[in-house]
Order: sequence, then structure tokens, then C-alpha cells
Amino acid sequence: MTDLVWMTLAFLSGSIPYAVWVGYLILKRDIRRYGDGNPGAYNVFRAGGRASGVVAGVLDALKGAVPTYLVLHSLGPARVPGVAVAAIAGHAFSPWLRFRGGKAVAVSLGVWAALSTMVPAFWVLALALLVWLSLVRSHAWVVVLGFLTLGLWLFWRDSGIWLLSTWSGDMMILVWKHRHDLLREVPALRPWIRQRLPAALRPSRR
Repeated sequence: MTDLVWMTLAFLSGSIPYAVWVGYLILKRDIRRYGDGNPGAYNVFRAGGRASGVVAGVLDALKGAVPTYLVLHSLGPARVPGVAVAAIAGHAFSPWLRFRGGKAVAVSLGVWAALSTMVPAFWVLALALLVWLSLVRSHAWVVVLGFLTLGLWLFWRDSGIWLLSTWSGDMMILVWKHRHDLLREVPALRPWIRQRLPAALRPSRR
């Protein structure tokens, strides 16, 4: 019963559409009319610039960080997966947005930031995302490859089942929310990488 209550609260926390609210209250705009229509922090950047985007990103991250941190330090690691994934799912499938929520990147970062009090997974993830961002042009592929790198690190480190379960649930939601971009975009290398490849290995321009 306690688990169900925490998961419900986490889902409700994740479902709060802070990015949409920032758009209406600060920018006086519907951010879903910009970019890919995603009701997340990235479209706040597109609609109103860096400051508003940072505000929306931090609020979205807190939606995952707060319930995860509270459960981790009050009920223990074994209860984390259900609560963390519920918060991410709440953002991705918000009932306040007719279940058309954001792509769950910021809220996922918040979850892993909360877990950094026990394992350095957040820093591994942040480094992986930066590395892939420097190599690959597609943001969707950067996200998926970054989180995949985190999963490989967790497996190699022989992390507990609670961490691997949290990562598995998070990864499934991220792949689902980015599925259209992943199918549409080839994970093309950035120009500085292509220029350093031997001629025989460079992708064809045709």
C-alpha cells in the first residue's frame, strides 16, 4: 500500500506540465506551437531563450528528483524503481496534457541526480551525453546512446537490481518517446569527425 501511494504521488509530481506553464506565464506563448510540439523544456528554449528554458528544465528535473530522493532516503533503494519510473511516466504521459507529455529527458536527469547521493551514475550519464553530443548530430540519438552508455556502465559495475530496474524502465520510456525521431534521423557524425576519418570510411554524400 505504501508503494502504491508513493508511486501515485510520484506520477502526479511528474505529470505537472511546468514547461507549458512557464510558456504561458513568462513567455505568454504556447510552447507546443514551436519546434516539434513537445511540451518540454527544450521547446521553451526555442520559444523564449536560455533563461526561460533553464527555469523549465530545472522544474522538470525536480519532478523526478524530489520523489526519488525522498523514497531513497526514507524507504530505501528497493522502493526506488517504481517511484522513479512513475515520475518519469507522469511527465511522458501527463493526464493534464491528454497523455501527450514531454520526452522525459529533464525528468530522467532529475531522477539520476537524486540517485547520485549513493552512486555516481548521474556524472557518468552527464559525461556520456556530452561525449555523444560532440560526436552525433541527432539529439534523439544522443539521448538514447547516452542512456545506453549509462546502462552498460551499470551492468559492468555490477550494480544492484534496483538501479538496473530503474534504468530499464527509464530507457523504455525514452526510446518510446523518441521513436519517431530515431526512425526518421540517421545518427550522422558531426563534420569534425567525418573530416578525420579515412576517405574509404567517410559516409557517401549521395
